[in-house]
Amino acid sequence: MTSPTPSQAPSPTPEGIRLVVLDMAGTTVADGGLVERAFDTAARELGVEPGTDDHADKLAYVRATMGESKISVFRHLFGDEDRAQRANTAFEKAYGELVDGGLIAPVPGAREAIGELLADGRSVVLTTGFARVTQDAILDALGWRDLVPLTLCPADAGGRGRPYPDMVLEAFLRTKAAADVRQVAVVGDTSYDVLSGVRAGAGLVAGVRTGAHGDDAFRAAGATLVLDSVAGLPALLRGAG
Repeated sequence: MTSPTPSQAPSPTPEGIRLVVLDMAGTTVADGGLVERAFDTAARELGVEPGTDDHADKLAYVRATMGESKISVFRHLFGDEDRAQRANTAFEKAYGELVDGGLIAPVPGAREAIGELLADGRSVVLTTGFARVTQDAILDALGWRDLVPLTLCPADAGGRGRPYPDMVLEAFLRTKAAADVRQVAVVGDTSYDVLSGVRAGAGLVAGVRTGAHGDDAFRAAGATLVLDSVAGLPALLRGAG
């Protein structure tokens, strides 16, 4: 009997997932609305004052695009590259200072879930839409620098963040943990996380209810399933969820 061709091969069961790509803020990290607070600082830098219609419109866009690369968001909001870069620099600086002030924590059960996934023999990669300096500040604040072997930001994958599939595919290529992209699980709290996983061809793409977006947005983006929290992922991948 001949083996199935790749196009005929069935998608792996949850137990067959070898690589798990996890978002940070909203998925494994609870930041208590720091994105909006940092945006206020960036907006002021560009002359957009809280309480104005312009500020409200821009904040609404920030909320709608949670999970997208932040520089992409600012390019949309402020137009030319110089203004976008100024806004992004101010945002990253403000967010980093808030993180250093101890205003973030792990999502309940997230640290333990990552440990369980690793103990089960799966590879785990943490990804973010923030710049590397901000991602490192978060990892340092949580004591997570050595939690997983690989963390990725948009610049590590050619500069395009979500909803492009680049970070998921970069994780797949760098870890060599999976033989097929269908052995990859992608988990995040926004429709952009979900869409990046779908576009990468991941076998399991899950939204979690601990962050920015909800079930309708996840389903519209193509989520395989929705979880209350990343804490439930290890049991699910063992086939016990």
